[in-house]
Amino acid sequence: MKVRKAVIPAAGLGTRVLPATKSMPKEMLTIVDKPAIQYIVEEAVESGITDILIITNRGKGIIEDHFDRSPELESRLLESNKNNVYKDIVDISKLANIYFLRQKETKGLGHAVNCARSFIGNEPFAVMYGDDVIFGREPVCAQLIKVYEEFGLGVLGVKEVPEKDISKYGSLKVEHIRENLFKCTDMIEKPTPDKVMSLYSILGRCILTPEIFDILDKTQPGAGGEIQLTDAMKILAVSNGMIAVDFEGKRYDMGNKLGIMKAAVEVAMQHDEIGESFKEYLKEITKNI
Repeated sequence: MKVRKAVIPAAGLGTRVLPATKSMPKEMLTIVDKPAIQYIVEEAVESGITDILIITNRGKGIIEDHFDRSPELESRLLESNKNNVYKDIVDISKLANIYFLRQKETKGLGHAVNCARSFIGNEPFAVMYGDDVIFGREPVCAQLIKVYEEFGLGVLGVKEVPEKDISKYGSLKVEHIRENLFKCTDMIEKPTPDKVMSLYSILGRCILTPEIFDILDKTQPGAGGEIQLTDAMKILAVSNGMIAVDFEGKRYDMGNKLGIMKAAVEVAMQHDEIGESFKEYLKEITKNI
């Protein structure tokens, strides 16, 4: 069965980037001229996804507004002959079939994904973490979908993380298959040093099968007192195995101040409108560093 649906959990509080996220969802923090979540939606669309569910919570209505039409703004742009900007604005609302669901209690990533059960039905689906913007020559979601179509198992987008940081992530037990593919047979969320299985960790993307929902129903709160998606995926990994893909692409953590700044600078350098001027600006201000 084709992967045509995606879930984007975007209900987190963004505490690592306060005070900016006191009234602005971290998913709406901009990278040059687009909010982070638009890049994620565009990646999904470029990967063949047609239906997207964004999981939000209180105070995140601005995300819904962004993907809706804005007649007053559109009229003003047309009156001002800003036709290219008008097209860009209207196209946002046509990217995909985008739906929204509120997670009434922030009980963790596993709970957020489980809220999508009725939307997903009996289909495989992508989970694209709202914190993670990833740029690559081929969309990361598309890379994972290709692997799902080959193996028919859940697929994890992974990267090696520094040993000093692995306790902040999840650690995977992996066996090399070929090239950038691994069989994952176990995992643990936020391991203590004696429980680290490898330095490979899931970073921002995965393809799951609908069996995950029954597992999530039985999953008890884990690290941080939240229902961890990793704990549910561990059951899939141990029972059937999952495929880990060391994906091609660069990830920016939009829940982290340094990640936000790196994304802004590196995207600005490649931007069609301001790229060359921005690079000249960087050369000038870095002379005295």
